[in-house]
Amino acid sequence: MENNKTSTVYKQMAKWQIMATAAVALAAGYFAGLHGALSALAGGGSAIAGGFAASIMARRSEHNKEAGAILIGLLKAEAVKILTIIILLFITFKIYTDHLVPWALILGLAAAAILSGVAVTALDKNAHNEKSET
Repeated sequence: MENNKTSTVYKQMAKWQIMATAAVALAAGYFAGLHGALSALAGGGSAIAGGFAASIMARRSEHNKEAGAILIGLLKAEAVKILTIIILLFITFKIYTDHLVPWALILGLAAAAILSGVAVTALDKNAHNEKSET
């Protein structure tokens, strides 16, 4: 992927994550009520916020041309993403303990996390296809 498309990739990834989180929240709301929907939103929201934090870190190093610097930037971004998710889930467990629906939280988190990887892979394939056509 080209560096100037970094923000486009993250915007598309966020759209996919938001749609997946909303779908899980609707299903959890149907099966477990309001607290199920809120739990799914908390799980998916943690992954979305983590992705946003990682995108900020990745943009800082997008102008690097050296492979080592790019790799370190990506590792820092991934570390920030994981740390953000852990902190937000910890806050969720501390604040929302009485009504938390664990399976909904896990499904919301899983859907958003899995779709972030799928989105990046699909967008990367599209970028490679566009390059080969030109």
